[in-house]
Amino acid sequence: MMSKKTLIKGGQVIDPASGYKENADVALVGSEVVAIKNIATDFAPDTTIDATGCIVMPGLVDLAVRLREPGQEHAGMLASEMAAAVAGGVTSVVCPPDTEPVLDEAGLVEMLRHRAELLKQARLFPLGALTRNLEGEVLTEMLHLTQAGCIGFSQAEVPLANTQAMLRALQYASTFGYTVWLRPQELYLGKGVAASGPLATRMGLSGIPVAAETIALHTIFELVRSTQARVHLCRLSSAAGVALVRQAKAEGLPITCDVSINSLHLTDVDMGYFDSRMRLNPPLRQQRDRDALRAGLLEGTIDALVSDHTPVDEDAKALPFAESEPGATGLELLLSLAYKWAQDDGIPLHQALGVVTHRPAAVVSSALGPLAASAGRLVVGGVADICVFDPNAAWTVEASALRSQGHNTPFEGYELPGRVRATLVGGHLAYRA
Repeated sequence: MMSKKTLIKGGQVIDPASGYKENADVALVGSEVVAIKNIATDFAPDTTIDATGCIVMPGLVDLAVRLREPGQEHAGMLASEMAAAVAGGVTSVVCPPDTEPVLDEAGLVEMLRHRAELLKQARLFPLGALTRNLEGEVLTEMLHLTQAGCIGFSQAEVPLANTQAMLRALQYASTFGYTVWLRPQELYLGKGVAASGPLATRMGLSGIPVAAETIALHTIFELVRSTQARVHLCRLSSAAGVALVRQAKAEGLPITCDVSINSLHLTDVDMGYFDSRMRLNPPLRQQRDRDALRAGLLEGTIDALVSDHTPVDEDAKALPFAESEPGATGLELLLSLAYKWAQDDGIPLHQALGVVTHRPAAVVSSALGPLAASAGRLVVGGVADICVFDPNAAWTVEASALRSQGHNTPFEGYELPGRVRATLVGGHLAYRA
C-alpha cells in the first residue's frame, strides 16, 4: 500500500528547538516529514493544506491531561478529550494515573492505550500509579506497568505522606531508570482551598501556605540526593518553589518541573466573589508568585508549560467555592495562552512555543523510544506531528464551544490570540478547522 502524501503550502515554518523560521512548504510521506522548502518537482500530494498566513510548527506536548477513563462514564471520556487535544494543536498527551479505576495494573493501561489508538487522534502516554490505588503504602509492579506502556510513575494529586514509601519508590525507580512524577504538596498543610494570604483570610477560606510546597520540595530533594532518582515536579505554584528548584538544578539534581497555564496567567485576586471556576489545584497565588513562575519558565528553571486539563462536571462546580471540585479544562487553551504570554512579556515567539513543544518532549524523551529524536520538533526525517495555527486570528473563550466534556475554565470570556487551523498526528489529518 502506497504511503499517503501531504503538502502543507505557504506557511511560516518554525522549529522552536533549532530556532529555524522561514516561509516554506512542508512535504510529508506517510508519518514522516520528507522535505521542508526544497520540495521535489515531481512530488504529487494526495492532500494539500493551505497554510497561507499561518505558522506551521511541531504538535504540542502536554504533560498534564486528566482523562477520567478507563471506567468512568461521565466527565472526560476519552473520545471527547482526545478531540479537544487535536483541536488545540496537542499531538501528545501525558495522563496521570488518577483515572477510575486507578492505573495500577498493566491490563488497565493496555486497555486505555488501545482505546486511544483506535481514535486516531493524539498520542497517549500514561503514567502508572506509584502506589497501589494511590494509597501511598504498597508500591505497584513498576516493571509490568512499564511493559504495558507507562512512561513514569505518579501519585497524581494524592500527597505521599509516607516518606519511607517515597524513599523505596525512588530507590526502585533509580535502579531501573524510571522517572517519578510528584506534585510537591505536604499532606497536612495542603488541605485548604485557596492560597494563604490577605484575600483568603478576608473571604474566610482555609489557606494553603507556600510552606506546603517548599516543605515537600525539601523532602523530595533530600531523597533525590540519596537515590539519584529522576523526578519530575508537577505544577509549581510559588516564587519560593521556583527558587528551590533553581538551586537544586544548579546542584545537578536530576529534576525537571512544569507550571500550569492557570498559575502562569492568574492570581488569587481573580477569584473575585467566590468564583468556583478559580478553584484549582495548586491554588492561585499572589502576583509575585506569578511573576517568578513566568521568569522561571523563560530562563529554563521550569521546563514546560502544561494545560493541567481537568474535566469537571457542571454539578461539581455549581457549589460554594470551598465545596466545589478543583480543576479546569485547558487542552484547547494551551497554545493560545503560551502565545498570550509571549505577547504580554515581549518574548520571542520561538521561545514561547518551545515551552509547549520540544521542552516538554525532552522531559519524557527517555521513554519515547523511536519518537524521542523528533518529538516536539519539525525536522526532515522526523515524525509528522504538526500544528498549523493562525497567529492573527483572535477568539473569545466560550465554555459551551469547547470540545472537552468539562466546560469549566477560569478563562471564560477572555479574548485569546491564535487559532489552530489543522493538526496532523503521524501525518494523519486529525483536525481541520
